[in-house]
Amino acid sequence: MRPVEIDRFSVPVETRAPTGQTNAYLIQEVETDETVLIDPAGRIDALDAAVAEQSVAHIAVTHSHPDHVGAVLAYGMQSTADIWSVHTHETRLAEAIGVYPAQTFRDGDQIGPVTAIATPGHAADHVAFEIKTQDGDHALICGDLAIEPGSIFVGGADGDMNAYLNSLRLLRNREPDVLYPGHGDPITEPVKTIDRLIQHRHEREARVHAAIKTGSTSPDTILEAAYDKDLTGVRDLARLTVIAHIEKLAAESKIEWNPDTEYVTRTE
Repeated sequence: MRPVEIDRFSVPVETRAPTGQTNAYLIQEVETDETVLIDPAGRIDALDAAVAEQSVAHIAVTHSHPDHVGAVLAYGMQSTADIWSVHTHETRLAEAIGVYPAQTFRDGDQIGPVTAIATPGHAADHVAFEIKTQDGDHALICGDLAIEPGSIFVGGADGDMNAYLNSLRLLRNREPDVLYPGHGDPITEPVKTIDRLIQHRHEREARVHAAIKTGSTSPDTILEAAYDKDLTGVRDLARLTVIAHIEKLAAESKIEWNPDTEYVTRTE
């Protein structure tokens, strides 16, 4: 990997993330100045100035959720940058930003000085971007794969709990020195954070499974048993997370699940 400089811009956006902001990143190769803009969620003066000053060649996103793509088109029009999409997800990104991407990439492809790594789970089109900083750190821009503190929402039509856990393990195996997340500060103890997130999901799944074993038959009754904290303002997300755990358990033949009736039964 070629050494890069990385600049982070915290952009206020409408998001369910507790920070109320999404990080945009400008990645510039040290030797050639080739620059990639990642996750321009919105426009702010500091990012406007940085994009105007640097010749941005590429714009890419970790995934196409609204709180990560809000200014992709604006900065694409401001610069001469190509807008990139994960291969097979071009229409999805086009619907999110209002224009069809000029380029596509696959897992392992280079976009200038960054390497794309498929990390689905939080979203079907989620990717991380691997870099080597000029200080020698092996780093990953990880979008909504990890956060510190707290946990990542996985659920809804776009969420896949098993894929998310596999993506966390993939990141862990790459042994990064630092993670640059979509929300919040850089994560300087990435292995510790990844292990915490995996353990959190295992513990939640165990509580979901235990509730089913003791007779809970719907996401709502399982929700009451699986969470022991105040869910004011996030109950809808917690319910979708419970369903994501149910779907994982059903795929492993540990329970039976009818998504049409939302009825759950134990098989063990």
